[in-house]
Amino acid sequence: MTTALLLQVVVSGLLLGAVYALFSSGLSLIWGMMNVVNFAHGEFVMLGMYTAVVVWTALGGGPWASVPVATILIATLGVLAYFLLVRHIMRGPMLAQILGTFGLALFLRYGALWVFGANFRTLPDDLVGHSFVLGSIRFEGSRVLAGAVGFIVTLLLHLLLTRTAVGSRMLAVSEDATAAQLMGIRPQRMQALAWALAGAATGIAGALIATFFYTSPTVGETLAIVAFVTVALGGFGSVLGALVAGLLIGVVESLSAFLIGPVYKDVIVYAVFVLVLWLRPQGLMGKA
Repeated sequence: MTTALLLQVVVSGLLLGAVYALFSSGLSLIWGMMNVVNFAHGEFVMLGMYTAVVVWTALGGGPWASVPVATILIATLGVLAYFLLVRHIMRGPMLAQILGTFGLALFLRYGALWVFGANFRTLPDDLVGHSFVLGSIRFEGSRVLAGAVGFIVTLLLHLLLTRTAVGSRMLAVSEDATAAQLMGIRPQRMQALAWALAGAATGIAGALIATFFYTSPTVGETLAIVAFVTVALGGFGSVLGALVAGLLIGVVESLSAFLIGPVYKDVIVYAVFVLVLWLRPQGLMGKA
């Protein structure tokens, strides 16, 4: 095994991990703001992927066209989900929140099955551009674009939450919604904004993933598991933690698939996940 080949595997893992971080950041944001776990998160990603498929099928457009469309559509879906469902079930017990968002996931999944059918859809391999070589490392255009955008958008989302007035208002609502309301902040507006941001990040991720991953109504189940593991490993409520955990999971997954075999990569990822949570139950960057 050469150093160049090992470096190739690590770089591929980092690019994949950045995409994991992007679609997991929305899940972390919702939990941090409202203590609500969105079990329909994987289906949001799935709809972002189908948006890319529809844009390419109908218009012949690549990611430069599908990403803005998916961003707007899934952000709108997030706001609608908040006002029509989430703000009502928040008044009930945790079980109502779990069953409510799980029901939304089933509705979206089987709605996609009815509209698009059960067949897998894929986009052309050269939609983003052909592979290229830099030094001794070979890059796939679609994965480079997805990884770069994923890293940048996740970092921008973190900066928005920690370095802006809007982020301060959202943090105030997450700490104490009643006190924030007395300060002139509208909690429902901030919570709706959180769902919009989460939906936008998810839509971007879905449209980019579709360029190198199969699209089907059930793909959300697989991606949801990755998102939950990423968020739990990074620390619920921490977007930066989701970024760090996503990169870590991507590298561990790529290295284990290369060194041990693709069949065992999930075993290694979950072993690392359990080990980290055993030593640090709140996650890498979560609050104790």
